[in-house]
Amino acid sequence: MGERRTMPVEGGLDHSIALLKEGYHFILNRRDRYDTNVFKTKLLAQDAICLSGKESATLFYDTNYFRRSDAAPKRLKKTLFGQGGVQGLDGEEHRHRKAMFMSLMTKDALEEISNITKKQWKQAAKNWESEKEIILYEEAKQVMTKVACAWTGVPLPERDLAKRAEQLADMFESAAAIGPKHWKGRKARASAEKWIEDLIENVRNEQLAVSPDRALYTFSWHKDLEGNLLDKKTVAVELLNLLRPIVAIAVYVCLTGLAIHQFPNVVAKLESGKDKDHQWFIQEVRRFYPFFPFAAARVKKDFTWNGFSFEEGTLTLLDLYGTNHDPKIWENPYSFQPERFHEWKGSPFDFIPQGGGEFDLGHRCAGEWITLDIMKVSLKFLIHQIDYEVPKQDLSLSMVKMPSLPESKLVIKNIKCV
Repeated sequence: MGERRTMPVEGGLDHSIALLKEGYHFILNRRDRYDTNVFKTKLLAQDAICLSGKESATLFYDTNYFRRSDAAPKRLKKTLFGQGGVQGLDGEEHRHRKAMFMSLMTKDALEEISNITKKQWKQAAKNWESEKEIILYEEAKQVMTKVACAWTGVPLPERDLAKRAEQLADMFESAAAIGPKHWKGRKARASAEKWIEDLIENVRNEQLAVSPDRALYTFSWHKDLEGNLLDKKTVAVELLNLLRPIVAIAVYVCLTGLAIHQFPNVVAKLESGKDKDHQWFIQEVRRFYPFFPFAAARVKKDFTWNGFSFEEGTLTLLDLYGTNHDPKIWENPYSFQPERFHEWKGSPFDFIPQGGGEFDLGHRCAGEWITLDIMKVSLKFLIHQIDYEVPKQDLSLSMVKMPSLPESKLVIKNIKCV
């Protein structure tokens, strides 16, 4: 794959602490320092290759050269991903399991989740009218938990709402944490898996009736390549791989509210109600603000790319945030300009807030369409269906905390339904 070159290498014994301190800017800072989209560093006491940009993303999502089975740190499996889930599979096993998720992404199913979201926002707004103020992020987590459970067929008694919302959120809020917060995430993961395993057992014993078009039913009866039902723990992990990301859309809801507040001139263009304007706005929210910092894989076999040698087993990180702010791809990348998506051609490798590649065969997030539909409904709700005020507060974004949220989590007050 080309004449050999020496890959830039960051000196030093290990840079894991620097990664924690620099967060979303870790790879981007070194990309600029070394003037390269490919460099090698040391993380977690091992060699790690860092990639950034469209060309690198195209390589990273080529399953001929990278595998996912042993890429995620154990800490993430204990909190964010769970063990045995689709993110860690490769080859035919991955394609078969991914098809289970993609079977849910029908036009009717996506329309239904939009309608559920509209209903839940409307109900929430009625409750907010009697409140002096609310914290949008905290409220959004509960709304998204209701949406996720209703759409997947998971029973959710009202008395359990706060508990389940906290459990599901703890799994992604603790992903990059250390100490007590990490252990809180592990406890939430274990408790949530037990909750879902009990539901799966009841479905299989016909003690819980659930519609066949719901994920709870589909996943409970899914069979592997050998024709065997998945074990309950794996099914629970995969069902949580739907519930948890839907609840995580609360992060995007909060960032959408922040964008509405920070860019009123842009919001004014949305008053026309044109669908394309709303679509461009939410896409720019996803590009502009930090969400996932990077994706991880390991080199599947020795190969050379653009003159650089990649050795089998090497941990490799793709810079999602940096690629979404690459000046070679995006003009004025640190300006909020939704109209840029008018010219965007829909490449799976240059706009990658939730990962890149193809949906059906690759590791691109199966729920990205859900994210877009829920964000669009939520944007219209915040702009067209309620009036509110944003009091003075700390709206600074941390580029180290993951997920990154405004410090105040966006307080709004004097809420009235329109």
